[in-house]
Amino acid sequence: MILYPAIDIRDGRAVRLIQGDYDRETIFDNDPVEAALRWVDGGAEALHVVDLDGARSGVPTNLDHVRRICAVAEVPVQVGGGLRSADAVDEVLEAGADRAILGTAALADPALIDALTSEHGERIVVSADSRAGRVAVEGWERESAVSSSELIAMLAERGARSFVYTPVEVDGTLEGPGLEGVTGVCEAAARVGGELVYSGGVGSIAHLRTLAGLGLPALRGVIVGRALYEERFTVAEGREALR
Repeated sequence: MILYPAIDIRDGRAVRLIQGDYDRETIFDNDPVEAALRWVDGGAEALHVVDLDGARSGVPTNLDHVRRICAVAEVPVQVGGGLRSADAVDEVLEAGADRAILGTAALADPALIDALTSEHGERIVVSADSRAGRVAVEGWERESAVSSSELIAMLAERGARSFVYTPVEVDGTLEGPGLEGVTGVCEAAARVGGELVYSGGVGSIAHLRTLAGLGLPALRGVIVGRALYEERFTVAEGREALR
């Protein structure tokens, strides 16, 4: 499994939220490129970047920062936040992202996934984040009537094979991953021949070992944010735990 250090960008800075709450923000780097370089220097094999302003507004807002990160990272970068049209996806891929993550658009306009997976293949990733068991959209500020597993099954029929899953309730808490939820969504991804990257609640090496020990074939990576910023473990230690 791959460890993905997270870089969430808001107002041009690298921040972390708790449970997706924009009022519970901690600023860690005034320039997100500093975070990117720190994680890559520490041995990161890939990066996970989220445009929080874009996620809330519905259009990419921090493309300049994405472009700067991709220019210096020298590792694959996956980017999400505000990607709700083919043009927005093209913009982020042209900025240097290896993969584009769609959340709200995947639920609101499933036909868009048809077109994007036909054109970009595995570079398109679908976010199936949930709150209270239902897919959370629009910057996690609205809940849908669809479960994460249902969304995965529905969009697999339209060509999606790569998914990201975050249980919002545990995100940023450092209290441990949502194990019941990750098992269900990984099983849903496995049924369609897909793969999934998990995010949320990781606060220790033990949490990473627990995820690795689940033995879920579809689970291909774990996104970690606050625990790395707070130096609870290093990128190298995290990578070793996931082995």
